Amino acid sequence: MTFTSEQQPGVKPPTADTDGFVFNHSMLRVKDPAVSLAFYTHVFGMSLLRKLDFPEMQFSLFFLAKLDARDEVPEEIGARTSWTFAQRGILEFTHNWGTETQADFAYHNGNAQPQGFGHICFAVPDLVKAVAWFDSNGVEYVKRPEQGKMKNVAFVKDPDGYWIEIVQPDLNANLGR
Repeated sequence: MTFTSEQQPGVKPPTADTDGFVFNHSMLRVKDPAVSLAFYTHVFGMSLLRKLDFPEMQFSLFFLAKLDARDEVPEEIGARTSWTFAQRGILEFTHNWGTETQADFAYHNGNAQPQGFGHICFAVPDLVKAVAWFDSNGVEYVKRPEQGKMKNVAFVKDPDGYWIEIVQPDLNANLGR
């Protein structure tokens, strides 16, 4: 592999000190894990790899991934936990117990003021088919692909209001400059 990074002010070349580092997961706080798990496993085809409970702190963690036929996920709990923390592109949910019963409870999605976190992203093989799938499942849009200045990019919301960008990689070859 010869490519290491685009060059921009502030970019420093990686050193051997970071060899073996893997970006493992991003975490979203969820109000009701059953609702969020149903959404991500059904609408996005993710699998729940592991649930970890922490009774003394009253929260649970859920780790999801988009698996394919080549993935060899261990059945044994400890091995599967280790395997999960060695993967790339994991989505972690944190559920603070009791939030699911609070009718007016909501997390900040990062896109309301003050802005912070923005979104996660899924690449899909066919954006038109993905949009049809989302429509058939009643998924809420922030932006449909044909709307706005950036065509061929959609944004949908998950049950907690977090934004999910949807892209078809080959349609974005000439995006930006």
